[in-house]
Amino acid sequence: MRSFNALGALMIGAACAAAAGEVRTEPIEFKDGGVSCRGWIAYDDTAKDKRPGVLVVHEWWGCNDYAKSRARQLAELGYVAIAVDMYGEGKTTTDPAEAGQCASTVRKDLAQLRSRINGWHDVMKDRPEVDPARTAAIGYCFGGSTVLELARSGADVDAVVSFHGALATRMPASPGSVKAKILVCNGEADTFVSAEEKDRFKKEMEAAKASMTFVEYPGAVHSFTNPDAGARGIQGVAYQKEADEKSWEAMKAMFKEVCGK
Repeated sequence: MRSFNALGALMIGAACAAAAGEVRTEPIEFKDGGVSCRGWIAYDDTAKDKRPGVLVVHEWWGCNDYAKSRARQLAELGYVAIAVDMYGEGKTTTDPAEAGQCASTVRKDLAQLRSRINGWHDVMKDRPEVDPARTAAIGYCFGGSTVLELARSGADVDAVVSFHGALATRMPASPGSVKAKILVCNGEADTFVSAEEKDRFKKEMEAAKASMTFVEYPGAVHSFTNPDAGARGIQGVAYQKEADEKSWEAMKAMFKEVCGK
């Protein structure tokens, strides 16, 4: 049994000026069975119309400030964005070993992972600010693989964008099941995603008759969108400004096409 509730008017951080008004940010909670998933929503609270909603799924570090910053950016573009918590209890970490354990624990049960991300999608569609007919999801690393699972599940979502996410799955999409348009933004030099994995993914999407665009950014390695990617000294992980900016523009172009904004 699930229950949903937005946590009132409690604010996280200061609001900042946006093109259309003020960006409001506040916690939002989703109870998935006995697990309290604690996310963060950003939206222009002066806008009167219903807007497209976008889920933002975190890296393996959990729903931290980076995921929240991307939600704020989307709100500044006129979307309602929710930085989701896939681990539960708002769990975050800066330790790579712990992060890997958190991600592995959630991914070992793909059916449950899909249920949880679909639950967040339901939360977003229920928001009064959101047009439930126009929704999307983006994700980074662990989050990129998660939004691909959302698409594979057959969710009624218009678009998903994976930034340097894993592509493999134990539950491949069946023909005709994928409703979302898919954009994969991958680092050409990402050693975490093998050529074989890319080839299997492309064949899976072709067999599923999915609308999928695969873009590789020359010289970019894993986590190329995160300016703090190299802070923990993980080999093969680094920021690349050009790839970050180009992939964000590619996302914006897709959203304009499918969500009309």
